[in-house]
Amino acid sequence: MIRDRVLTLLREVASGAIDPQRALDRLALDPVQSLPFATIDHHRALRQGYPEVVFGEGKTASQIVAITEELASRGDGFLVTRASEDSRAALRARFASVVLNDAARTAYLPGIEAPPAGSGTVLIVTAGTSDLPVAEEAAVTLGALGDHVQRLSDVGVAGIHRILGRATELAEASVVIVVAGMDGALPSVIGGLVACPVIAVPTSIGYGASFGGVAALLAVLNSCAAGVTVVNIDNGYGAAVAASRITHA
Repeated sequence: MIRDRVLTLLREVASGAIDPQRALDRLALDPVQSLPFATIDHHRALRQGYPEVVFGEGKTASQIVAITEELASRGDGFLVTRASEDSRAALRARFASVVLNDAARTAYLPGIEAPPAGSGTVLIVTAGTSDLPVAEEAAVTLGALGDHVQRLSDVGVAGIHRILGRATELAEASVVIVVAGMDGALPSVIGGLVACPVIAVPTSIGYGASFGGVAALLAVLNSCAAGVTVVNIDNGYGAAVAASRITHA
């Protein structure tokens, strides 16, 4: 249930184009729908501006298809994150127009109405090429939420000149998402260069002492650059939602 559709419905009632009982019937579609393995929140978009996103990890392909069929039937489209190769193949077979991103492990089907556009640009910066899957998850999510995205890839602190030479892109961004593993140093560097919000995404990339991203997480949590916000390890989706709430405020 998209907010704009509800607003249009209320205006139709106010103008007399539709009677209140018919409008009530249209609004009475269950806000939640119970399947044997899931409870779908159909009014998520009404409360938060975008439909419920399906976290694919741990779900079977048939479960994901069943959930997305219900979401698509309401005209809201869907976004699936952490979708396995089998799940992506099943979604492609079911929805001809679904957009798959193998690097991000996402599946996206636009709804019948485009989301409102965010203000400005969200710049996604990766420290290394190995961080790209997490960055792509963020990019796909931002696109689904109506945001304009730009990318700077492989500009980590091992060659600090790479990021220092991109001052124009950094200065023009409304929000910067910085995706970095290893020592997690890049978010602090960028946090000291820009005035806009910076969202750090520590990744699980690194050798043994990185502890699967814990070292990078602790580094960005202890950043000496003021105002750097941190999401969980490899959580490109969470960083994108946070950035989009800033651009849509």
